[in-house]
Amino acid sequence: MALLRLRTVVLVSGAALLTRRALKRRIARSPLWPLPALPEPISGHSKRRATAVRKLLITGRTEVADGVVQLRLEGPGLPPWSPGAHLDLVLPSGLVRQYSLCGDPEDTGAYTVATRLVADGRGGSREVHEQLQEGLEVEVRGPRNRFPLTEAPGYVFVVGGIGITPVLPMVRALAASGAEWRLLYGGRSRASMPFLEEIEKLGADGGRVTVVAQDEAGHPDVAGALADVAPGTAVYCCGPEPLMAAATAALPGGCTLHLERFSAATGGAAGSGEGSEAFEVELRRSGRTVPVAAGQSVLAAVRAELPHVAYSCEQGFCGTCQQRVLEGEIDHRDELLTDDERGDSMLICVSRCRGGRLVLDL
Repeated sequence: MALLRLRTVVLVSGAALLTRRALKRRIARSPLWPLPALPEPISGHSKRRATAVRKLLITGRTEVADGVVQLRLEGPGLPPWSPGAHLDLVLPSGLVRQYSLCGDPEDTGAYTVATRLVADGRGGSREVHEQLQEGLEVEVRGPRNRFPLTEAPGYVFVVGGIGITPVLPMVRALAASGAEWRLLYGGRSRASMPFLEEIEKLGADGGRVTVVAQDEAGHPDVAGALADVAPGTAVYCCGPEPLMAAATAALPGGCTLHLERFSAATGGAAGSGEGSEAFEVELRRSGRTVPVAAGQSVLAAVRAELPHVAYSCEQGFCGTCQQRVLEGEIDHRDELLTDDERGDSMLICVSRCRGGRLVLDL
């Protein structure tokens, strides 16, 4: 009897091994079954640790300036991050919004974000202020960093209001390292400027920080702040669009400009308008093909078939809807992707197709 049982176990194990090997050969021969054997997509189906959706607990909520709320989000096994990184915050309504990490990268058990209430915005900030309270769990994706602190002989920061959030960890790191840096920080009033006290303390040695409250001194002099900047300096700007435009116009030769947008640039690209002919999009992994009408975004057409596909700004500056393109010529209309990324990916909320067909890794 024991010999019979042993024989049965051996036969079953051998059959399972042969089945696994046959399945691997089947997939290798035909990448369309059961799903394409393609590289992992950028978003949508990604299982990479840094882009997975995870639930974090809100353990702290603090008003750090008039109309600005800071949240502390705790959870186990959080991916590391570097200054300039942001989180995708999935709000209770399903809206997705991006918020810069403004805490300490060495605090591996929590992320800290801050958001200003925008009364006439699209609803995300109001939802954060009205619904996200201590003790509530919230879903996040990330962190991701499209505003990294690069190596340079010196740094100048031009910041407006809530734009201080991605810059604060940078300034902390530079102050601790003894690097050369300066900061021009503007806002409507001192009471409305988050983290002002800490910023002034960090810059107390050497007068590195210039604070300009609009109700006291008008708008900051961006051109003056950049007039004597040495070649090679990295200039970082985050804030309202007029501030970004002023920094762009005043940038001295030989310096690099790094921008972090919270909204689309004036006159920015859109998913409809001139050159917005109809085309079709094949969703390779899903085995479907969807038409995209002349006045319709790729995002809208895709979400009609795949409602889970993530998005946020719908204006081409946040990167949430980035997808890998397998075939077809892309008509890029975003303000975010690097030249390398544009080779094989697109932001489907605004970008389109040059020609009649695109194939996405979805």
